[in-house]
Amino acid sequence: MILSIEKLSVRSKEKNILDNVSLQLEKGEWYALVGQSGSGKSVLSQTIGQMLSPNLTAEGKINFNGENTLSLRRSDLKRIRGQKIAYIFQDYQGSFTPFRTIGQHFQEYQKVHGVNDRIVRKDNAIQALESVGLDEKFYKRYPFQLSGGQLQRTSIALSLLLSPELVIADEITTALDSISAHRILQVLKEKQQETGCTILFITHDWRHVRKYADRLAVMKEGKIVECGDKTKVLTNPQHEYTKQLIAAAPVLKANELAVKEGVL
Repeated sequence: MILSIEKLSVRSKEKNILDNVSLQLEKGEWYALVGQSGSGKSVLSQTIGQMLSPNLTAEGKINFNGENTLSLRRSDLKRIRGQKIAYIFQDYQGSFTPFRTIGQHFQEYQKVHGVNDRIVRKDNAIQALESVGLDEKFYKRYPFQLSGGQLQRTSIALSLLLSPELVIADEITTALDSISAHRILQVLKEKQQETGCTILFITHDWRHVRKYADRLAVMKEGKIVECGDKTKVLTNPQHEYTKQLIAAAPVLKANELAVKEGVL
């Protein structure tokens, strides 16, 4: 087990945002966290790396490889974030400084994490870009010169550059069209197969859950209402909220019908 979340609660002065959440992620799996907007998915992901806003407080345990990340000092977190735990965000454009080239982003990211040789940093960056289907010319380009899909690929390359053990992908396809979203997730799947990393995949799109996830959990109003093997949850959901979410996904219903009729 690479990540164990035990009785985690997150509160503001006004309300509870997460309420006694527990999850366990196994090494190398693709774990989907599903729920409507505002259910607490992103807050959960931010809590893992101590990235909550100052007005929020967290209680409970988040054990990553045996270390409780909630009790770590900022200096210790720097050792883990980026190298061991990496984030890919929905707002991929906000992850890049517009007046710095893609290469400068890769240079700075590696420098912060102790890669001191500039030539090595450039070689690493070019290899990372090529691994997500972008050639060397993108190294000298500025973020505004890339399409949305290209920029999201770059953010994946940057996040996976140091071979993290856990990748937290938070709604990374929301701002992309369906074709670009499919390509991005294929890239992420290929990188997972190469590195063996664990993926916590936060989404509200059941099509992606069905195609990529191994296991999943369903969140509603800050609580986990159902979790388990993907196939079992999709074919035999137990909680009424899960049933409603699946019923609202027409593509998923059509696919299930095709399976039953032997078409797929």
